[in-house]
Amino acid sequence: MTLLDSVSNVLNQYSSGSTPNAANATEHFDQVAQTAPPNAIAEGLSAMFKSNQTPAFGSMVGNLFNGSNGEQKAGMLNQLIASVGPSTVAQMAGGGVLASLLGGGASQITPQQAQNVSPEVVQQLAAHAEKTDPSIVDKASAFYAQHSTLVKTLGGAALSIALAKVAERQRA
Repeated sequence: MTLLDSVSNVLNQYSSGSTPNAANATEHFDQVAQTAPPNAIAEGLSAMFKSNQTPAFGSMVGNLFNGSNGEQKAGMLNQLIASVGPSTVAQMAGGGVLASLLGGGASQITPQQAQNVSPEVVQQLAAHAEKTDPSIVDKASAFYAQHSTLVKTLGGAALSIALAKVAERQRA
């Protein structure tokens, strides 16, 4: 059995309507993420972020941010800031740290600066961004599709939702 056959078998489990054991979802997600195109993974992550069976988008982004390295933190922060704008960041509760980092005309947060931002601030920023620019969910999904190892920290239930969407896309 080739790796592609193995992934097809995994996705068939998620497309059958009966969700496999969530404990296996991390392993299954890893297999699928290694072979599926990034846009398919991003679509699955978007479904996961939007699901009413998972925590709120802001909460999940905050959790992912907490486990990220400096480059990943800066990448997500810069997307969120671009989505809401620096002036909104300055007005947010907890946005003072970010506003000070963006002071002096800076438009991007560096990986070193991102290490000084708390996951709680990112959670607030992501929740606000989702309300003002719903496309941020798809942008975050595309970003995290490139960092599938990080996504596995969200747990089996969330990954099962993402895998079901990837399986649905495969059937189409």
